[in-house]
Amino acid sequence: MKQKTVYSIAIALATTMYIGVTNADTVDERLKAYTAEGAGNFSAQAGEKLWIKDFPDTENPGKVRNCSTCHGEDLTKPGKHAKTGKKIDPLAPSANKERFTDAKFVEKWFKRNCKWVLDRECTAQEKGDFLMYLRNK
Repeated sequence: MKQKTVYSIAIALATTMYIGVTNADTVDERLKAYTAEGAGNFSAQAGEKLWIKDFPDTENPGKVRNCSTCHGEDLTKPGKHAKTGKKIDPLAPSANKERFTDAKFVEKWFKRNCKWVLDRECTAQEKGDFLMYLRNK
């Protein structure tokens, strides 16, 4: 194998490993922050229940919405924004290595989406439970 090829493979592997570590580090960083806010004992099961729970659609009385309204049932596949129809990249870190790698974006995402689905901001506990559910998808 030529040295250039070996070098290219090494760079690709290191980049992949870095993205994975960054993902895990950001999730762990967020969980620590939520614990500091008073949350604890995060649960993937609680996150899943909240993910699929239907909430009243305040814009369309008599209808409901949940997280899969836009993100879909299969988190490894693209979703579609309910209002605009815009494609949403897969939420699962296994299908989208950039998910959960930017703490500011994670918080922005929670603020916007929790307000839309739950009609309020998520608590630190809810955000931690969501991340526990989503991190292994």
